[in-house]
Amino acid sequence: MEKVIGEEISRAPAPKAKFLKSGSSSGASIPEAKKVPEYRIVSASMDQKELFKPEKGARPLPNSVKEMLLVTAPPEVAATSAARPKLVEILCHIDRMYVRIRREVFKSKDAYKYLKLGTCPVNQGTKVHYYLLYLLKTDCGFKRESNADYLSIRNVLSYKSTGPVVREMPFDIPLQCKFPRLFHSYKVGFYPKLEGGTVFKALQPKSSFTLSSQDASGNEITGGKTYTLGQPMYFEAKRSENAASSGAQRMYINKCFMTASQDPNSNPKYTVIDNQGCMIDGKLNEQSKFLTGASKMSQKFSIGAFVFKDMVSSSSSSQQLYMHCDISLGKLTPTPSSKACSYDPATKKWKELYGDEVCACCDSSCSPSQPKDPIPTASRDIVSSHSWKVDLSNKDGPVEFYPRMKAFDTDTFNLEDPDMAEHRDFLNYWEHDY
Repeated sequence: MEKVIGEEISRAPAPKAKFLKSGSSSGASIPEAKKVPEYRIVSASMDQKELFKPEKGARPLPNSVKEMLLVTAPPEVAATSAARPKLVEILCHIDRMYVRIRREVFKSKDAYKYLKLGTCPVNQGTKVHYYLLYLLKTDCGFKRESNADYLSIRNVLSYKSTGPVVREMPFDIPLQCKFPRLFHSYKVGFYPKLEGGTVFKALQPKSSFTLSSQDASGNEITGGKTYTLGQPMYFEAKRSENAASSGAQRMYINKCFMTASQDPNSNPKYTVIDNQGCMIDGKLNEQSKFLTGASKMSQKFSIGAFVFKDMVSSSSSSQQLYMHCDISLGKLTPTPSSKACSYDPATKKWKELYGDEVCACCDSSCSPSQPKDPIPTASRDIVSSHSWKVDLSNKDGPVEFYPRMKAFDTDTFNLEDPDMAEHRDFLNYWEHDY
């Protein structure tokens, strides 16, 4: 049996054969047997049945049969413990196809919603993998092909998110199970190569506030900076050096959104902070959150890099983006209409940056006109950044994908599927080297 992922085919090593030596009373030993493979897959055109027909007597082995059978076994390759784990794996059974992909491939917590085997969704998950376990009789779009040499079952593992932005590139990986007519079994290991991108970002100060990019250590970045899709980008909003301060105040970011145009009113646009200081993008991506700083007169936050999905095409080599933020100054004590709330995926609750209980409205509406809680308007401004580019041309060809995030440490889940009883022992199969 052969398993094909994309255009890559590899075969499982045969079980290790044991060869014995025996000695005679004179001390002479029988030469060691010729080491040949445990099996070979033979094309139907090479299967000369008439040469194997039983008959009386003996005859020399034809050269064509010698060439087919008497081949030397390939040298055994010792497994290396440092080998990188396979990102995509497939198991082929006579009546079903099992596929699994490592969660660390994805940046989004709900990536499984957009991952499909043909037309069928993910139906099992562990802390490390997403699984797609389906019988061939299931209407998932399995395609059968039969010829003299083998029976082939094909399908496609696809990932296409439906949101307005892209945090990882969509992909289609062709999968194939081949069952030779004259066969033993083969094994495959394939690592998909996902095209990434780079971001060129320069932020321009505007008005009485500035918005600057920083590195993970909090140092301001000057000049161009390259990011990849899903990599965290760090920002700091603060007062301009020449802006006057009016005593004990705190900076608040009420809203932040990105556009593909310098005009804040243009479309498409994607909002990351909304509802008077709720980091709404944090419910989709753990990298999006407010961060503490040395002073409450500045506000730091991080966002996972992305591009607009509808503007990605095979002919586009880059995408230009702008950030626009609604910034204000208010009292030191946060309120439901002046706050910095991030979503905590561990507790599934909103938390204010400095611990105050003012984030309950982030899942509904935080009205700016609540009694006794007016939104600060005396020192309010909208800051637009310089543009930055997301490079999608990848002129050097496909790059090998290395995960930049840890796998999501969530519980095992089981999406309801009436046929899952057929796959209850699916985890056992992956522990063996077929």
